[in-house]
Amino acid sequence: MAKFIVPKEMFHGLGSLENLKELKGKKAVIVMGGGSAKRNGTLDKVRDYLKEANIESVVFDGVEADPSIETVIKGAKFITQEQPDIIIGLGGGSSMDAAKAMWIYYEYPDSNLEELKELFAVKKLRNKAYFVAIATTSGTGSENTALSVITDRAKGTKYPIVSFEILPDVSITDGNLTASMPKQLTANTGLDALSHGVEAYVSNVAEDYSDTLAKGSVEMVFKNLPTVVSDGDNLKARQAMHDASAMAGVAFSNVWLGIVHSMSHQVGGMFGIPHGCNNAILMPNVIRFNSEATDKYEDLAVLVGKSTSEEFAQEVSRLRSQVGVAASFKECGIDEKAWNEKIDIMTENAMKDPCTIFNPRKPEFEEIKAIFQACYDGTVIDF
Repeated sequence: MAKFIVPKEMFHGLGSLENLKELKGKKAVIVMGGGSAKRNGTLDKVRDYLKEANIESVVFDGVEADPSIETVIKGAKFITQEQPDIIIGLGGGSSMDAAKAMWIYYEYPDSNLEELKELFAVKKLRNKAYFVAIATTSGTGSENTALSVITDRAKGTKYPIVSFEILPDVSITDGNLTASMPKQLTANTGLDALSHGVEAYVSNVAEDYSDTLAKGSVEMVFKNLPTVVSDGDNLKARQAMHDASAMAGVAFSNVWLGIVHSMSHQVGGMFGIPHGCNNAILMPNVIRFNSEATDKYEDLAVLVGKSTSEEFAQEVSRLRSQVGVAASFKECGIDEKAWNEKIDIMTENAMKDPCTIFNPRKPEFEEIKAIFQACYDGTVIDF
């Protein structure tokens, strides 16, 4: 028997933001990032719809990329002062992930990140508020996931908080909200969505429901990402990418991810490289590594007119190049001496990352390290 968990309500399609008018509550705290939602008018639309629902709203902004535990605690204090019955994560994955973690600390002020990083450690939520997620980037799928990734900058690592308690109650996937994304952000987040679909599809606990969504999302990314990078005003393609991201999010939230993410969390936490870029660099060599244990990459190869796992790895590399994303960590500007100093601790932390549990091939320390090094150098592995 299997169990498949999704948000209570999922609104998607162009114009779906207006469903905020149907929310029930008295007061909402909107958690957001650096201000793009203010500049492009999205925040005003959100607050206007809430006003129509007779819901007061206040804003906590300034969430940074790869949100830190310090930001989470600061936001939780703000939320505690405001005492809302709705928390809204508005933005990309960073804003939504931060809002989820703030929600935990709002309901349980004595929470500890070291404890929350353990699988399914979050206590029962919705004692004070419920959660609404509004995605403005097409990548993380966080609007539909039971996952929040928080960075401990002192340790230089990211901690995934994994619990169905933090699955949003309401998710909104409106492609109109992504139209102002710049090309590089569109490319990085789109490749992040691809990595979610690919890793969910080959997860060692994958099943028919997740496979259908994951496979569909992979096909949609290959079909639409080059279009939205070259023509950001194409709203049909924007919505397709938004849907692909959301579908992959639903899939991986149920069957989890693999070592692309275990490793990406370390590079992002240590060197601040954008998450989607990390994933895109790691993915081809991880495909090669995992193909020794699963033939499911061959299914994905068929979607792009190929037949083997190696050909699929090459197609991922081709798409990465087509949308202008770096091919190696060295190309990203990471100093070689700094890389050599950190590679062992990154490998150690990747081995401990919860995502490693669900990888189709169980890696050894030296194998993870070798994949890291190959992805720094831009070379191909053969083991």
